[in-house]
Amino acid sequence: MIIGAGPAGLAAGIYAARAAVSTVILERGVPGGLVISTHLIENYPGFSDGVSGPELMEQMEKQARSFGVDILPANVENVVMNEKEFTLITDHGEIVTSTIILATGVQPQLLGVKGEKELTGRGVSYCATCDGAFFRDKVVAVVGGGNAAVEEAIFLTRFAEKVYIIHRRGELRAAKIAQHRACANPKINFVWHSVADEIIGKKFVEGVKVRDVRDNSTSILGVNGVFIYVGNTPSSSLLKDIVKTDKKGFIITDENMLTSQHGIFAAGDVRQKLLRQVVTAVADGAIAAVAADKYISENKSLPV
Repeated sequence: MIIGAGPAGLAAGIYAARAAVSTVILERGVPGGLVISTHLIENYPGFSDGVSGPELMEQMEKQARSFGVDILPANVENVVMNEKEFTLITDHGEIVTSTIILATGVQPQLLGVKGEKELTGRGVSYCATCDGAFFRDKVVAVVGGGNAAVEEAIFLTRFAEKVYIIHRRGELRAAKIAQHRACANPKINFVWHSVADEIIGKKFVEGVKVRDVRDNSTSILGVNGVFIYVGNTPSSSLLKDIVKTDKKGFIITDENMLTSQHGIFAAGDVRQKLLRQVVTAVADGAIAAVAADKYISENKSLPV
């Protein structure tokens, strides 16, 4: 059983199916994971002109299904561990399996400031690809300074009249090529050494209260939308009492994607690692599937 149909889960499904292992992927949402919210991926090998997230994931899903992988719409609510098997408690019933590959990825981290929850969907967004077109000729702010923040800010300039990038440091953390593009874009304005303390608005976003971290002085930017990219939180709560995680909740694995619990593997962004990209998620999924196949072969008495 593979939980999650993002790039790691789909790659695991492809490799497991090709090894003639009975494979099912459970996905509570739309196959593709967070990648489908990325308008352009430029660093996935084989696409010299880049490829959109939705297009890439559509092809991965199609490929997995072509090898006979079942992708079922189900939310796994709990995992119960017995002596030699695991029972997945889902909203569509119980499933018993000997082996699990967890590929649940991450979720956008919240800012945790006043107005964020109240105005989510009313100007507060975590997906520029999904919501950017709603802000045509408007002014928006992007909070963050990493790759996602900068790349999505550049994307937003297709629609918005002006885009502020609010970053707590005096330089960006994004890849150099993305930094150069952002700095050269006349629609992008940087608000350095600053954090968003409050999102202002009654029915819709009307502004964001910004605080300079150097002297704690505050100001208000008049904006119609706020896009938040301040990191991600691992979707690992399903196994938090079964496998070891680091302090942030990312699952600890060995080089074969095996967790601290035999029979459970983790792949993709949900695990502790240096680089979280589509290319590394796909590699994780392939390794996890091969390792799971070997585990099953070495434990012939496991239930199937």
